[in-house]
Amino acid sequence: MTFLPGLPPRAGKVALWRPDGGPLPDGDEARGGEPSELTVARRHGNGARSRTVPAVLLPLAEAVPRLVRARHDPAAHPAAACWGAAALHALHLAARGRLLPGLTADDTDAWRAGPLDPDDIAHLRAIAAAMPGEAYAVPVPGSRPLRLPDPAALVRLFVDAVADTLPRTAGAELVAGAPFAASAPQRLPGAREWAAEAAAGIDAGVRLSLRLDLSPHTVFDRREDAGEGAEERSAAAAVLQVHSLTDPTLVADARLLWEDEGPDHFGPRSRVDTLLALRRAARVWDPLTRLLDRPVPDVLPVAEDELYDLLGPAAPRLAAAGVAVHWPRELARGLTAAAVLRPAPGPAADGFGFFDTGQLLEFRWQMAMDGEPLTEAEMDALAEAHRPVVRLRDQWVLVDPALVRKARKRELGYLEPADALAATLGGTAEVDGEEVEVVPLGALAALRGRLTAPAAPLPQPPGLRATLRDYQLRGTAWLDTMISLGLGGCLADDMGLGKTLTVIALHRHRRPAAPVLVVCPASLLGNWQREIERFAPGTPVHRFHGTGRSLDGLDGGFVLTTYGTMRSSAGRLAAHDWAWVVADEAQHVKNPRSSTARALRSIKAPARIALTGTPVENNLSELWALLDWTTPGLLGPLKTFRALHAREVEGGEDPAAAERLARLVRPFILRRRKSDPGIAPELPPKTETDHPVALGREQAALYQAVVREALDRIGTAEGIARRGLVMKLLTALKQICNHPAQYLKETAPGLAARSGKLELLDELLDTILAEGGATLVFTQYVGMARLLERHLANRGIKAQLLHGGTPVAERDRMVDRFQSGHAPVFLLSLKAAGTGLNLTRAGHVIHYDRWWNPAVEEQATDRAYRIGQTQPVQVHRLIAEGTVEDNIAQLLTAKRALADAVLSGGETALTELSDAELADLVSLRRAV
Repeated sequence: MTFLPGLPPRAGKVALWRPDGGPLPDGDEARGGEPSELTVARRHGNGARSRTVPAVLLPLAEAVPRLVRARHDPAAHPAAACWGAAALHALHLAARGRLLPGLTADDTDAWRAGPLDPDDIAHLRAIAAAMPGEAYAVPVPGSRPLRLPDPAALVRLFVDAVADTLPRTAGAELVAGAPFAASAPQRLPGAREWAAEAAAGIDAGVRLSLRLDLSPHTVFDRREDAGEGAEERSAAAAVLQVHSLTDPTLVADARLLWEDEGPDHFGPRSRVDTLLALRRAARVWDPLTRLLDRPVPDVLPVAEDELYDLLGPAAPRLAAAGVAVHWPRELARGLTAAAVLRPAPGPAADGFGFFDTGQLLEFRWQMAMDGEPLTEAEMDALAEAHRPVVRLRDQWVLVDPALVRKARKRELGYLEPADALAATLGGTAEVDGEEVEVVPLGALAALRGRLTAPAAPLPQPPGLRATLRDYQLRGTAWLDTMISLGLGGCLADDMGLGKTLTVIALHRHRRPAAPVLVVCPASLLGNWQREIERFAPGTPVHRFHGTGRSLDGLDGGFVLTTYGTMRSSAGRLAAHDWAWVVADEAQHVKNPRSSTARALRSIKAPARIALTGTPVENNLSELWALLDWTTPGLLGPLKTFRALHAREVEGGEDPAAAERLARLVRPFILRRRKSDPGIAPELPPKTETDHPVALGREQAALYQAVVREALDRIGTAEGIARRGLVMKLLTALKQICNHPAQYLKETAPGLAARSGKLELLDELLDTILAEGGATLVFTQYVGMARLLERHLANRGIKAQLLHGGTPVAERDRMVDRFQSGHAPVFLLSLKAAGTGLNLTRAGHVIHYDRWWNPAVEEQATDRAYRIGQTQPVQVHRLIAEGTVEDNIAQLLTAKRALADAVLSGGETALTELSDAELADLVSLRRAV
């Protein structure tokens, strides 16, 4: 490939020819070209020899994309690759806006590439030096003897030709006028002077820069618009410097060129080139016009507003025009602002813990230079600054006007302790619509350090008859840190990892003088008492439960009560002094508006501890409820929390939202799982199996009839009535899947063949009992549990049933009987017995029906799969095949994967399904 210049430049063409003189193939590269003949030459001695070869001539618009592709084509001739490199650089110049309008020698419109940086010139020269002879083999027209063109000059003509081809669009008219948007040549003889100046911008041998001088000497400037003799003190002085394009290392002040003291290498046109370049630069930054009025364009006094302009939009405009701005090397730019939090002046208010104090925290701007905070006097000096540069610590400092405004209005107000701690842990806060970094000072900084640093290890507590595992020691140390800070916390270990023991160990470590109040489900009262007596013998334990309960004569130790008793006796409990309040199975108060939650909040203590294996069961509002009890105010009002955190996390649209929330709540929740490395390596394996079972004939008929009738009624209902019908339908279908007798409210189950689940249960129990094993059978329906109890009794299988109505003393005896082997089958109501019990004798757990939340099922499984279990645990889930249970099982699989992030609204969410979606969910998919 060879470039053939034309007039105007955009009329140039690229010729394709074969060095061996052969014909060109009719391929993609030649398609669209004009067949022709070409005279080419090669050097021979002092002259050149020519020959004629077949060629194809391509217009530039067709040739440029092909040249760019040829640059990396291994089959391309080196001449094509070199022209491809030149084409690519021409495109880069256009993309950078390096295009100038002008005229050709015959006054025709033409765009040219420019102004070029020294790097541009060096790059184009390197391309020319690498060109083989074939790249410039067409002799100069009319030369006698034949003369080949200079490669560097030909490359420059090619770049100008590409520049003249590209901007022929409507946008060019806005920049240079209609003639420079048209493709056809336009003669403009009246624009010769303007064109000469534009051409000088391309061909000038100099570039300009401004060196800013911020020395403390006074510089005055006479302003034309300020009246005769008026002078204004300037903020700085800009010294005009001239750079040689041919030698980028050559630079001199403009004054030296005018005084003939500059280097000779600038050439005789250096002053003219400087003035032309200065005139072009003045078009983009008007203050440079004042330099053109001076006899010697040496120093420009710069006013304060002009200096601000150079700090902002002017510098990029000047850079695009080829004028660099050089700030002093000693100019400090490390001035920053951070929003700091510190205790307000005055004595701290009395109170138990951090959140109970009435002390407000001062929120204000704090400036720093290179990381070192400014003193109040230095910030005052900054606030009084009226220049973009100020003198601080014996050096000039570049000042953003926004920093000056912050220094003048540095007080941002006062924050409540909870809001201050939330901003501290989150690391940022919004101030006037701007997200800014928050830096705590003093005691607040120390508090953050203690909250975010790993808790210091504790020794085995004295008097504790148990050897704590490493993770239990870490949990005890974490709780100790939270209590010592006057804060609460949520110990959210998996069920079975020893949360009760951890609290007992903490009590032995701290030995509080006041008693500790433990609020728990009724089923756990006996477990707490036995654990305290076992691991901390001699520690007083008092049950505040049942008739005749009293708080008289308490002397330290533990006071155990149930949620129900606490609710009815909240006033008496609130009137007593407690060392801590512990809420076991704290998910019982996940609804902050419930009477139980309100009663619990009324009981004050220096620290509150929540124990739960499921801090989030259904949605993040439950997490808010827990932490708003343990650490009131940390997450703000529920409505604000939903708007700022919960919706973004639950929606999953912002991956950073979960991390922001985690950064805020992580110090107040200690979450460990059995599967975490090093937590419970001694636990045996757990196997989970889903058992799909077919519906019996009676079940299938009932199922289809109920679906058909219910969908007809749901289709005509609205609002609350519709939601109620959907819930009723789901309950009916689950009961039919369990056994027809449960749905039909029969008192005896009858034949096992009526229910596929009951048949499978019999098979599983026969195998388990034959091997001498024990099993837990969970169902969410007490009625179904009673049917199973009668069925097993008829079969001669020893079983016992625990449900919500079982008295506390009887619960304890049932646990003892099962653990001692007197009853190999334990039937349990999921809601009443899904938490708190230690039933490690069971090697099998059977979920007869499915709950809507996998976390609840896992809690129930953890009655057997917990510390102390020595045998492998097998979990069996019975699922009616092709039914709503089957469809829900698939949803639960996905939900389990999101258990610690986003959990939907459970069963109630299904009431919002459309009629079509609901029909798809509940329709029977397999004929039986």
